[in-house]
Amino acid sequence: MAHVKTEEILNRHVANWNVLFVKLHNYHWYVGGTHFFTLHAKFEELYNEAALHIDELAERLLALQGSPVASMKEFLDTATVKEAAGEKAYTEMLNMLIKDFELVSKELNDDVATLEGDADDEATADMLIAIRQSVEKHTWMLRQYMK
Repeated sequence: MAHVKTEEILNRHVANWNVLFVKLHNYHWYVGGTHFFTLHAKFEELYNEAALHIDELAERLLALQGSPVASMKEFLDTATVKEAAGEKAYTEMLNMLIKDFELVSKELNDDVATLEGDADDEATADMLIAIRQSVEKHTWMLRQYMK
């Protein structure tokens, strides 16, 4: 049976990545202007990666005999990342995405410490470390793009 804290952590990340998956589709569809070709492709890359994270996180929870959140209502109720709020300019989209990735990265960092300590679940912690590394790289690249 999944440790209560592990289930809470994994479900928050499943929810966050599902919200990000939808947000990234929104940005993919609505980005325009001179940055269209670059950002349209980047947002697609990011939502494809989000889909992989969703599956990996949910399957880890199932392997631990936990129950992943699996509905839009549960995602929105559980996530700390918020839905797209009508960002139209590419700068608004990227600034929001950077903010989201910074939040997710901080949560991943805190959750790794919890999993390695109280929850005694190094395997899940290792999975979150790999996701955090990717998020940190994307955050850096988005900041560089905004310079």
